[in-house]
Amino acid sequence: MKKHLLLTVFIVGLTCVHAANTPDGVSADSVTIPERKQTLREWFKHVPQWFSSTDSNVAKGVVKKWFEAISIRGYAQFRYNRLGETNPELKCEQCDRSWGDGGGFFFRRIRIIFFGNLTKRVYFYIQPDFASSVSATSLHFGQIRDAYIDVGVDKRSEFRFRLGQSKVPFGFENMQSSQNRLPLDRADALNSAVSNERDIGVFFYWAPEKIRKRFSMLVNDGYKGSGDYGVFGIGAYNGQTANKPELNKNKHLAARLAYPFQIKSQIIEPAVQAYTGKYTMPADLISTGVKTTTDKTYLDQRIAFSLVMYPKPFGIMAEYNIGRGPEYNKHTDSIETRKLQGGYVTVNCMIRAKKHVIFPFVRAQMYDGGKKHEKDARSYSVRELEVGLEWQPVRFFEFVAMYTISSRRFEDSSKKDNLQKGQLLRLQAQVNF
Repeated sequence: MKKHLLLTVFIVGLTCVHAANTPDGVSADSVTIPERKQTLREWFKHVPQWFSSTDSNVAKGVVKKWFEAISIRGYAQFRYNRLGETNPELKCEQCDRSWGDGGGFFFRRIRIIFFGNLTKRVYFYIQPDFASSVSATSLHFGQIRDAYIDVGVDKRSEFRFRLGQSKVPFGFENMQSSQNRLPLDRADALNSAVSNERDIGVFFYWAPEKIRKRFSMLVNDGYKGSGDYGVFGIGAYNGQTANKPELNKNKHLAARLAYPFQIKSQIIEPAVQAYTGKYTMPADLISTGVKTTTDKTYLDQRIAFSLVMYPKPFGIMAEYNIGRGPEYNKHTDSIETRKLQGGYVTVNCMIRAKKHVIFPFVRAQMYDGGKKHEKDARSYSVRELEVGLEWQPVRFFEFVAMYTISSRRFEDSSKKDNLQKGQLLRLQAQVNF
């Protein structure tokens, strides 16, 4: 069934190309078979031009050198999480490893992004992070986060394929850059779907040029947008998450539908997204004695609903997902396929005071389910309230103060009864360049 779905996506892509090349005023249904063959031959003849730097500038004697097509930007986040801490055993491994006992001053992210349009239809994006933690004692290693190319099918790249390692189109907050997000970490409920939000695969995106510009505006004008992941996206990826080897022949499939409606001065963006596949637990994440399936492989599927009202000046973000995935069961000392559910609501406001921009925000979240990327597919039950403020005195610098009131049950084979409650003040300074 999945192979048929991928074949369907490819056929849809060719159909879109064929429609784009059908003469104006002529119905595609009215074109005869010989004419269709001729149209496809003409299309394939022009494919090499996509990868050429030839454009209207050539006629003017102006040809860009390769390095003139490349842009560089980035950001870094510096944190301290232990002010007013009431429980050093309260931690969140997937959120921020400097929480709790052993934490201190911490670089959460140090990223430099290389990107650019090599031609009108070929775009590349490479983003390494130099604050990766390979273990509890080894910090600040370089690691690839994104490395992909976009190939436009039509001259406006309204239809495009993305090849490489990139964000999986599942959840608004997952796709929203940490450079733009208000809370310091993504909510457990949806972020537990894909560690680091990314995987390697092939995705197809479509959005009209007008809506692509709207997606860009919502980021560039400071409204905390998610970026351009199309009105519709569908694709296949390994399913073991970013920078991890594939451990089974099965490929995950994901699809997302979203549209930012403009109602007078306000923009509201509803979305629905889902994925399905099989996840294999890595051997180094399974404790001795914990029971698993024969091949350590589990059904992994979710569906999520999103609703975003951008802060103009008041904003709301709400997402909720349900599904099934691997989770530790302390009663049987085994990893099993179990149900999961959870979501969050964030309320915020954008205040402009002269050149300063201020975002007060509140987020409430809950999650009941497993985290397949952690030891023994650790079982979680999370209830958390966060109250914070982001201050931007200049566009190159941001400061966030966030007070967290949390109740977290996180259990694996070594901690079968582990409920931690506490409060803490978290601080972050971010530089944008």
